[in-house]
Amino acid sequence: MNRRAVLTGLTALIGAGLATRVRADDLSAEMILNDPDAPVGGNSKGDLTIVSFFDYNCPFCKRTVDPLNAVLASDGKIRHVYKDWPILTKSSIYGAKLALAAKYQGRYEDAYSALMRIDGSRVPESRMRQELQRAKFDVKRLEADAKRHDSKITTLLQRNNAQAEGLGLRGTPVFLIGQFLVASALDEDGFRQVVKDARESS
Repeated sequence: MNRRAVLTGLTALIGAGLATRVRADDLSAEMILNDPDAPVGGNSKGDLTIVSFFDYNCPFCKRTVDPLNAVLASDGKIRHVYKDWPILTKSSIYGAKLALAAKYQGRYEDAYSALMRIDGSRVPESRMRQELQRAKFDVKRLEADAKRHDSKITTLLQRNNAQAEGLGLRGTPVFLIGQFLVASALDEDGFRQVVKDARESS
């Protein structure tokens, strides 16, 4: 993704109130790895953490979902922290808010998977709703949950954005794997190699 696209996305974030000043401790390694509001998958007690920064309109992010899931499933000892970072379009913000609202139904990963399955880089909100319905979500309830918890969800997205900026990220996808920061759409072998390197150097 080029710098201009990121800046356009950041303008959208600022317009939506998602790019604001946050407290210094929100940018700490502890908060990046263990933000209590960030969804967590994989093995919550794993010996290695992978933090993913992604956008539901990022085709490169979508390409990493199956390879990463395969590694998480076969390894069994990796904790996966999801960082919704909606920087590409306005619908990215809509998708992120609905996915994070799904957490209140205990179904964040179902929403994440549904939204990541949609091809393309400018997915309209209507297509996102359609895919969530197909994943057996009551979209009206989801939108109501997003509205009810908007303050908490927006604050989490602000933290994610500040953490991404603090790490100097320029676009999605980015993976923090142990102490390695990887700004690349890794395939399964790529994930396995970095996981191996991260364990060996910890």
